[in-house]
Amino acid sequence: MPDTLIVNARLVNEGREFDADLRISQGRIEAIGSGLSARDGETVVDANGRRLLPGMIDDQVHFREPGMEYKADMATESTAAVAGGVTSFMDMPNTSPPTLSADVLENKYQRAAGRARANYGFYMGASNDNLEAIRTLDPLTAPGIKVFMGASTGNMLVDDPDTLAGIFREAPTPIITHCEDTPMIDATLAKYRAEYGDDIPAACHPDIRSREACVKSTRLALDLARTHGTRLHVLHISTADELALFTPGPLVDANGVRKRITAETCIHFLRFDRSDYARLGHLIKCNPAIKEASDREALIDALASDVIDVLATDHAPHTWEEKHNPYVRAPSGLPLVQYALVAALELVREGRLSNAQVVQKLAHAPAQLFDVKQRGFLREGYWADLALIDDTPFTVQRSDVLSKCAWSPFEGTTFHSRIAATWVNGQLAWDGDRIVGEPQGRRMEFDR
Repeated sequence: MPDTLIVNARLVNEGREFDADLRISQGRIEAIGSGLSARDGETVVDANGRRLLPGMIDDQVHFREPGMEYKADMATESTAAVAGGVTSFMDMPNTSPPTLSADVLENKYQRAAGRARANYGFYMGASNDNLEAIRTLDPLTAPGIKVFMGASTGNMLVDDPDTLAGIFREAPTPIITHCEDTPMIDATLAKYRAEYGDDIPAACHPDIRSREACVKSTRLALDLARTHGTRLHVLHISTADELALFTPGPLVDANGVRKRITAETCIHFLRFDRSDYARLGHLIKCNPAIKEASDREALIDALASDVIDVLATDHAPHTWEEKHNPYVRAPSGLPLVQYALVAALELVREGRLSNAQVVQKLAHAPAQLFDVKQRGFLREGYWADLALIDDTPFTVQRSDVLSKCAWSPFEGTTFHSRIAATWVNGQLAWDGDRIVGEPQGRRMEFDR
């Protein structure tokens, strides 16, 4: 593994921006400093003042394997991820079969080995009948346990009160939740189907997957967590209404104490709103739904004020044909890993977040929240998972999309930064134009 020296970089790390060089050796960051001299045989990369960030840790993706490889798989989606500066991902359990046992969990790790271009971790799922598997889960084998407290596929909607209490009481890892109240959604959907049949207008989606359904379910999750002292992370907050339920402040305070209840939003809630359904239709249909412009603005402010702790993607690709079905058959989810980081950096250009805040939400916080070992920071001795940012505008073209579904909701969007290079475990994985070398992703380790 050849050593690499990155010189003249603008490092963004742990609340600071500073000029420095960074040396990679044996896959790790060996040194950070000024005036580092090149060694014989070392590859030298001149950053020319460009920003060097820790790679994004995306704690919420659906790479569809096993069972739905016709629309995505670990190889294709991790390729799109590293092209977008995402160097680690945590994949959801609602696959086929669902990840409801230690054996199925381990099978997903085996599938990723040698194929994933980014580092990987896989969640254990919860159902109404796998409490024993959750109770006995080795906490070193999964970043967390995913509980669907809203609609899900297969056997993964957990709606039994006793089971929910048991999961929150006995989970050996953080619990992550999808919070929407299914009975409320079903009742509203029935009213819209009575009026429109199957072809409900896409703009009705945020009324069907309503803010009231989100708030009710989120309240329940927080009540359970407080009752049982659970470490709880609520995914994809989509409404301004939910923000008052969470405590503002840093994820880890000055005394090293970590929040026990945390919140996350996703990049699509920050770049789209209800007005975009007229243009994009089911391409931006997702659960929870993209809602009002006022919700978008409140979510951005909540990131800046540390009410929301993590920014992720909920990358969930579907085929173009599936997305153009009538409403009741058009699946929810959209592909996002390739353009999430550059979309987040637009918020810096717009004056809404700083570079340091983007890095905190995309890299540091997921590492801290899930106890990720030696990733997510620019620190000597840590794995060299890096993204180099070039402030050169580009416009997203369909021909550039690397996800297997081969489309993006950002087509035609001009971003003002691009990913000039991505390193995974010290190896160049993306050179700004193309994928480089063989897959270098490793199984993530958790320091618990």
